[in-house]
Amino acid sequence: MIKFITDFVSEHQIWMIPIVFLLSFGESLAFVSLLLPATLILLGLGALIGQSAIPFFPIYLSSVIGAFLGDWLSYWIGARYNDKIATIWPLSRYSYLLKRVHVFFERWGIFGAFLGRFFGPLRAIIPLVAGIGGMSQYYFQLANITSALIWSFGVLAPGTFGIQWLANWID
Repeated sequence: MIKFITDFVSEHQIWMIPIVFLLSFGESLAFVSLLLPATLILLGLGALIGQSAIPFFPIYLSSVIGAFLGDWLSYWIGARYNDKIATIWPLSRYSYLLKRVHVFFERWGIFGAFLGRFFGPLRAIIPLVAGIGGMSQYYFQLANITSALIWSFGVLAPGTFGIQWLANWID
């Protein structure tokens, strides 16, 4: 899947913005992020940006918006359906995970919502638990946007600027 997407975007660069948006959205969306290896694909696409003449900022912005909206929707689902979420597959099979994240979230609050984006399985569940737990939407969205800005840069910039630095260093 990783090779297919990077090859496709390499040949059809016009699709980079919507694909990065969808990958970031999917990586941040509860349930979907457990199944999608988007972080690895985004790292590969960052390298592709560095190799080509694709401008970094529009791609970065699409990643930020996708990540923000994925977490926002997950928060909304948690707030809307509350504890009923634990009875829905796949979380019904991993109810212990919801409990562990809830404890983490109660301990760390807004910082937990911020930090959750940077830890694989937590990324999928923290926004959901924030909604279930009734975290203030203002505080959640503050953590959401700041973490989306940093996370998106962190997955795209190493490939983009690392490849450019390496090319300049070799020349």
